[in-house]
Amino acid sequence: MTNVVLVGTLDTKGVEYGWLRERLLRAGVEVVLVDTGIMGEPRVPADVPREEVARAAGTELSRLRTDADRGAAVTTMARGAEATLLRLHAEGRLHGVLAIGGSGGTSIATRAMRALPLGVPKLMVSSMASGDVSPYVGSSDLTMMYSVVDIAGINSISAPVLANAAEAIAGMAKGFARSALDRSRPARLGSGSRPLVAASMAGVTTAGVDAARERLTELGYEVLVFHVSGTGGRTLEKLAGQGVFAGVLDLTLSELADDLCGGILTAGPDRLSAAGRAGVPQVVSLGALDMVKFGPLETLPERARYRRVRVHNPSITVIRTTESECAELGRRVAAKLRAATGPTAVCVPLRGLSTLGAPGGPYHDPEADGALFSALREGLRDSSARLYDYDTHINDPAFGRAAADRLHAMIGAVSAAA
Repeated sequence: MTNVVLVGTLDTKGVEYGWLRERLLRAGVEVVLVDTGIMGEPRVPADVPREEVARAAGTELSRLRTDADRGAAVTTMARGAEATLLRLHAEGRLHGVLAIGGSGGTSIATRAMRALPLGVPKLMVSSMASGDVSPYVGSSDLTMMYSVVDIAGINSISAPVLANAAEAIAGMAKGFARSALDRSRPARLGSGSRPLVAASMAGVTTAGVDAARERLTELGYEVLVFHVSGTGGRTLEKLAGQGVFAGVLDLTLSELADDLCGGILTAGPDRLSAAGRAGVPQVVSLGALDMVKFGPLETLPERARYRRVRVHNPSITVIRTTESECAELGRRVAAKLRAATGPTAVCVPLRGLSTLGAPGGPYHDPEADGALFSALREGLRDSSARLYDYDTHINDPAFGRAAADRLHAMIGAVSAAA
């Protein structure tokens, strides 16, 4: 039996959810309808009523109604929806989840979706999906579909959109239910599967990271590559903190430069922290710290227009980090690595940090790179982190292979000592 969970506010969207339920039943899946409404009466019956959802959040629906604080009530019902979906998943009654809504309904449903393991199908049809969806998606694998019109009745536009959503989640759920793979348990060292290694990469460090990835694959690892797009770095940090990885090959740190200089692809101040806190072996390099990323050229801040500017693609413009910025980045990287509780190595490519920073490239700047290296060395003085210089560019295949071999040796030493 394949179960799709529908989660939403049945007072304001009851007609639409009833329509979806019938469509899903015709598609050959069972439906569990979860009501997260608060004030009005549900327009269709729920399998999990709103009172139960509120209690899952540790409160009573009557209290939310009495308090009449919409923001607090939405947050509470989101927490209850999260607990409810996790329970249904643990009971084997959730093979996919679908929700529809505006800003409030999207906030409630996507919080619950984000709590589910990677691989569980999650689809959100929302009037908010054509804008910045990062608050809703976070580091999860949920899918956002734009509703085109608001979720307000079944009409000539909403009907085909919702029909496509129903068919999509039904197909995904059936595939998920058929799969024998337990997607809730990532592979771990010694589990009988290939141990997982995380690697960070950008377009300007691809060649070096690809060489490292190929070497680690030869050595028996499964390598998950994270694009340093802000979300990619946050996802790497989240999974590293959960102990998913046998090791981390963090060769690309441009999100730290964006965090320092106001770029658009920052992963926040905690980037390069989780693996160290968790004691996971990590090999770190300085890839792409020679640049900060902004949006299209016409959106470049005035303060950046007189720097060394390069149009990376129509959506991304980069500027070269200065000598003083590089020195601060070196201090920040060192401070994070000094706090690591597990084996840590830093591989320094002395001939350049990106394709743009290679000798002869537009961002080749030995003085700025030198400030980065010097601050890093000083910051790591007398620490347990080991620093290794390589007279290569970061995209030299030999550099990538050497970094991979070093991580393999560190993982092996940890495994032997366990």
